[in-house]
Amino acid sequence: MKLYCFAESGNAYKCALALEMTRLDWEPVFVDFFKGEARSAEFKKINEMGEVPVLVDGETTLTQSGVILDYISSKTGQLGGRSAAERREVLRWLFWDNHKLSTTIGTCRFLMNFLPPEKRPEAVIPFLQGRLKAAYAVLNDHLAERDWIVGDGVTIADLSCSGYLFYPEPYGFTRTDWPHIDAWLTRISDLPGWKHPYDLMQRAFPA
Repeated sequence: MKLYCFAESGNAYKCALALEMTRLDWEPVFVDFFKGEARSAEFKKINEMGEVPVLVDGETTLTQSGVILDYISSKTGQLGGRSAAERREVLRWLFWDNHKLSTTIGTCRFLMNFLPPEKRPEAVIPFLQGRLKAAYAVLNDHLAERDWIVGDGVTIADLSCSGYLFYPEPYGFTRTDWPHIDAWLTRISDLPGWKHPYDLMQRAFPA
């Protein structure tokens, strides 16, 4: 398998982490997103949307992190929940993450860390951080009396919702402000196969 990615992408990280934790044979293919490679005509032959991640598995090419995560789970029989009801719950949290959490973090983090200061729409950042606080509260409350988002073990819902939360760049998230999220992130990082995003993929901006 090949995963077209770059380390700063939280959505790519979710997929890389799932590939690693399910012990699939895969390799990262670096996409120089910040220099426009994902928007090139050549890359759009792989993904017309001009985005990473893209997973290529033989004749199968998949885009969008939620679809890729579901594919990895279905292919391996891992990380997907123990019943049809749990699988639907996993999908519910994947959709919530994509709509309420990861997209907002990704935008806020990009504006604060990867866009030149003179180009930042400053009023947008506190607005996004306000929306994120509401999302953190939902997730923190959900984890108050459970170890994992769905069922009694880690699933792709956990990997999806946690992906961006492991990044060190500032975007308005402090783990200690959200104790149940903090404990959950520690449980995830203690799992066999877990790696930091900057240890799994090539960075566009090396440290």
